[in-house]
Amino acid sequence: MEKSDFTKTEYYRNRELSWLAFNERVLSEARDKTIPLFERLKFLSITASNLDEFFMIRVASLKDMVNAGYTKKDIAGMTAQEQLDRIGEAAQKLVSLQYSTYSRSLLPMLRQHGLNVIQEHEALTEEQGEYVDRYFRDNVYPVLTPMAVDSSRPFPLIRNKTLNIGALLSKKNPEGKEKEKELEFATVQVPSVLPRIIPLPHGKDGSRNVILLEEIIERNMQQLFLSYDIICASPYRVMRNADLTIEEDEAADLLKEIQKQLKKRQWGEVIRLEVEEKIDKRLLKLLRREFDIRDEGIYKINGPLDLTFLMKMYGLEGFEDLKNPKHVPAPVRELPPDCDIFEEIRKGDILLHHPYQTFDPVVKFVRDAAADPRVLAIKQTLYRVSGNSPIIAALAQAAENGKQVSVLVELKARFDEENNIIWAKMLEKAGCHVIYGLVGLKTHSKITLVVRREEDGIRRYVHLGTGNYNDSTAKQYTDIGLLTCSAPIGEDATAVFNMLSGYSEPAVWNKLCLAPIWLKKRFLQLIGREKEHAENGGEGHIIAKMNSLCDRDVIEALYAASAAGVKIELIVRGICCLKVGIPGVSENISVRSIVGNFLEHSRIYCFYNNGQEEIYCSSADWMPRNLEKRVEILFPVERQELKDELIHILDIELQDNVKAHILQPDDTYIKVDRRGKTALSSQDYFVKEAKDKARAEESPVNSRVFIPEEPAE
Repeated sequence: MEKSDFTKTEYYRNRELSWLAFNERVLSEARDKTIPLFERLKFLSITASNLDEFFMIRVASLKDMVNAGYTKKDIAGMTAQEQLDRIGEAAQKLVSLQYSTYSRSLLPMLRQHGLNVIQEHEALTEEQGEYVDRYFRDNVYPVLTPMAVDSSRPFPLIRNKTLNIGALLSKKNPEGKEKEKELEFATVQVPSVLPRIIPLPHGKDGSRNVILLEEIIERNMQQLFLSYDIICASPYRVMRNADLTIEEDEAADLLKEIQKQLKKRQWGEVIRLEVEEKIDKRLLKLLRREFDIRDEGIYKINGPLDLTFLMKMYGLEGFEDLKNPKHVPAPVRELPPDCDIFEEIRKGDILLHHPYQTFDPVVKFVRDAAADPRVLAIKQTLYRVSGNSPIIAALAQAAENGKQVSVLVELKARFDEENNIIWAKMLEKAGCHVIYGLVGLKTHSKITLVVRREEDGIRRYVHLGTGNYNDSTAKQYTDIGLLTCSAPIGEDATAVFNMLSGYSEPAVWNKLCLAPIWLKKRFLQLIGREKEHAENGGEGHIIAKMNSLCDRDVIEALYAASAAGVKIELIVRGICCLKVGIPGVSENISVRSIVGNFLEHSRIYCFYNNGQEEIYCSSADWMPRNLEKRVEILFPVERQELKDELIHILDIELQDNVKAHILQPDDTYIKVDRRGKTALSSQDYFVKEAKDKARAEESPVNSRVFIPEEPAE
């Protein structure tokens, strides 16, 4: 088949609709009755947080396109307006399903287990009412700032994502005077500095009762407007355009420009307005006018606005039997805490599998380098780090110890910009050389280089990873890391940092492959090679695991390989614009999405190569932004036992029949039919395996090398 055969728009799924389908898969975990109740609360909270970001960035971007008159169609042949129309329909259904899950399933089960969420303040008992009124008077009232709107006071700035209560008021008439009441608008922000979930005295039966802060405020609204009658009051929440637009070529100081743009997130165009389903029509009309939003951007909610509070509810003490046991990452057998980490790396490359194995060796790698008098330089890229990062502290200490420390801090890491600005300034004060990324590109690669003087000369130690240097998310995200002192990789690592700091690109690379230079070309070559093997009578086989797949050129190459007979097994957690089951195009392609307790974040690419497997890990997904607009790294894993381990990881995930959702030709996802099969959850498997490996004196890898499938019964 010619390449042109694979370019039809009907062969591709719209990116945004695919993302909404992913969030539905997350929601399906909240609806799964086999999962502990509080874990289901957590998944529902995640779907709400995901949807917020989706509107602030993706929907906002589409609205910008429509406003600018941009008519170019996407990969699936849809204009921006057509996408917005379809997104609106799908998102309304998703929100409806979120709240039916909350109200009809989760709340009744919480009551059964002794936790009662009082949804309306009118339902409080007399004793509870006295308690919340006292709580309001002592804790809430001093914090609130009620704001009225009249001829002298314009409509206030309603900050992005904040929860507010709007009210229509009428002035109390003087005694004996009757006149038509004029309605005035007032609003008060539900303060985020106070807990949203307020515990109440225990019930007589020992049950625990909680109420949300906005209900307490609404109950006591009269205290805020003593000279007025409150005609109606209702919570509302706005989502604003938070997509930063930075003209980097014109920004004299990128750091200052980003700081300025961050403030604009609070008053960008309103993309979405959430209101209570029972809101007074007059109040809704006023909000619609003030926020200049059309009906399709209004979401009438049957329940509490902003379900992200459920993550705080997950943290309530005393319900441990309704949660998964707390995960403690296993130690890495090759790297005991008191080891000489550089000596252990010299013995051979070490593969790390987070969060099943602890992130501590990565922190130790930087800490030990900072303290080691033989270490001359440390260089690292930072995309996202934790709030109290031990990596940052170690880098600062290294600079204070007189070492050459160079850190690329990516200021454009979305929603971490402010955090990264703080760390960048701190590192500069400690004496580190701080680079703020490249103009027009995000530096998304994860690499650390340690230069050490040893008896036989200078040796370079390198850590490469698929995930961020964030010790907090490393407990929740699945990622792969590689520690090596391979000379060719060390040379490439030096070249990477020279390129980032001085725009100096080497003529030849040894092992590493970088985007946007030629990573995409390399992927297309690797896929094309499997196609050639199949066409020449050999066996073509690709297994690839990633977060998202939406690059048209890559999908076309996969279609061409599939048409030639290459077996392609894809593990794609989120967006997938590729379609399966198209006759003559994608019949040899399968796609599965694993949604579980950990967020699947690792990128592993395995090419059979006629029995000479080549296996790579990367910071990059198969997305245009990763391959063309970011600095990304693809690195090979060449030590045979480590290759076997990665193949084993992929194999177990391909056998997952508990958390895997399989993409169907109609673009829906279904869970694996487990009838007659032993249940296998890949994440549970790896948790147990990591602990067993840590305990064992030897840890033989139970792997396979592309064993043909057994015939179906």
